[in-house]
Amino acid sequence: MQKVKPKKALGQHFLTDLSIARRIADTLSDYKDVPVMEVGPGMGVLTQFLVQQGHDVTVAEIDGESVEYLQEHFPELAETGRILDCDFLRTDLSGIYTDGRKFCVIGNYPYNISSQIFFHVLEYKEQVVCCSGMLQREVAERLAAPPGTKARGILSVLLQAWYDVEYLFTVNENVFNPPPKVKSGVIKMTRNAVTDLGCDERLFKTVVKTSFGQRRKTLRNSVKPLMSPGCPVPDSPLMALRPEQLSVQQFVELTNLITAYRQPK
Repeated sequence: MQKVKPKKALGQHFLTDLSIARRIADTLSDYKDVPVMEVGPGMGVLTQFLVQQGHDVTVAEIDGESVEYLQEHFPELAETGRILDCDFLRTDLSGIYTDGRKFCVIGNYPYNISSQIFFHVLEYKEQVVCCSGMLQREVAERLAAPPGTKARGILSVLLQAWYDVEYLFTVNENVFNPPPKVKSGVIKMTRNAVTDLGCDERLFKTVVKTSFGQRRKTLRNSVKPLMSPGCPVPDSPLMALRPEQLSVQQFVELTNLITAYRQPK
């Protein structure tokens, strides 16, 4: 079978440098006993190293042509039903890794849906012990951005609440077919020890999203829509800050402040 033609509509940029593919696979070297879900394997440049390294690999691929290629070149996966012709974003991962079984996620993620992929991973944070892979450099930097940096955003906080996020290395444009117009970055997220944020988790997400929705404003102004009518904004030094300045723990503190001020007196 001929090689798969990259499809612009699917954001496909196939990695051609095997040494980089091996380095990405190596990010899961400490998880040989944990099953792995690879997102968007394409022609299997990363898959081959995961298989060689002894991982229990399942792949999720939405492109029918790529699925056919994988079935031909990875019969060991095809014969055991581990090549899934599906949309990862619509896949119930708990139906694949049943009974709360832990697993890892890896991939050369399509640029156009990378943020959605990480939001989807967050839904399974109790099962996903490690998530690594390659995405657009600016997005990768955003996920790992510490407090006080301009790159920090919604996903930075939501992911870092549950994961230790590392930016590992940058990948140039010329190792892809076709070459993207931007550089790529490889990250690794390792599940931390947090089991309870210490606040209302649903409100925490709302506070983070609302704050960054008006990131140029101080929190005193941006969180007003979250307060009950006639309720004063909490009196706290946090209110003079902008959202990118806050750590995860400060967002937890802010969430608890808003919870307290919203309670009927």
